[in-house]
Amino acid sequence: MNTINHTNFNFPNQKAVYRGKVREVYNIDDKLLIMVATDRLSAFDVVLPKQIPFKGQILNQIATKMMEATADIVPNWLIATPDPNVAIGHLCTPFKVEMVIRGYMSGHAAREYKVGRRILCGVVMPDGMKENDKFSEPIITPATKAEEGDHDEDISREDIIAKGIVSEADYLVLEKYTKALFARGTEIAVKRGLILVDTKYEFGKTMDGKIVLIDEIHTPDSSRYFYADGYQERQDRGEDQKQLSKEFVRQWLIANKFQGLDGQVVPEMSDEKVLEISERYIELYENITGEKFQKSDTSDILNRIEQNINTYLQY
Repeated sequence: MNTINHTNFNFPNQKAVYRGKVREVYNIDDKLLIMVATDRLSAFDVVLPKQIPFKGQILNQIATKMMEATADIVPNWLIATPDPNVAIGHLCTPFKVEMVIRGYMSGHAAREYKVGRRILCGVVMPDGMKENDKFSEPIITPATKAEEGDHDEDISREDIIAKGIVSEADYLVLEKYTKALFARGTEIAVKRGLILVDTKYEFGKTMDGKIVLIDEIHTPDSSRYFYADGYQERQDRGEDQKQLSKEFVRQWLIANKFQGLDGQVVPEMSDEKVLEISERYIELYENITGEKFQKSDTSDILNRIEQNINTYLQY
């Protein structure tokens, strides 16, 4: 199956291109951003060598649906989605932090907890917790936005403000929006029989100074979900939770001795593994949205995307 690794478009009034880990963003006349979701797969801040069929479409369409479902409580950058892999929105200056919010002690928080750390990003995690236990209240554990090739790093609220990364006034807005989005995401998840465990949000400022939600939201790449059915029973028995997230990719990498550390080599990913991951992403889409996934035509995927964007820009 055809997949998107890199794009090399040249649109009218194009000013610049930014290539992230999995998205490529085109600046149009310093007014619009065209975000193309590729099929690249990133884990432990490393882009893996093989692309996953339909992954970009899945992430873009989930993010679009979730932006629409939260627009009444938090403004966002999105204007249009002229192609399954494309989102077009307002040019924003991004804040250089990711607002990570955790309802449960899982993933990175659990790994830190296991080695004895009880403070994460300046937030105290209580003694006596087990992996995947629920926090009494969601905690916000920000990370600095990495420049290309670098790892994101944990940072406290106090350091963000003290270092001038975000002003205190703006940070209070980011916190308020983060909590509101997580509450809405939790409500949406409950309707799907899921638990929104943790997620991250990114924000930017429009040219007129408005703080808006940007990038993806509530996707399996940016969020972790558990199945609600049987959650407490699995916790009581000390079993792993049944989850919907990219964690299955991370666990496969860990089992193959890779966590993005210096000197480690990315394991070989077979065609069978690539298709298995694609099928898991489709499962994620259908469970998170409650809708059947419709595969787009990938026979000439780059030409399709380019034509759809150009058609939109003509209007």
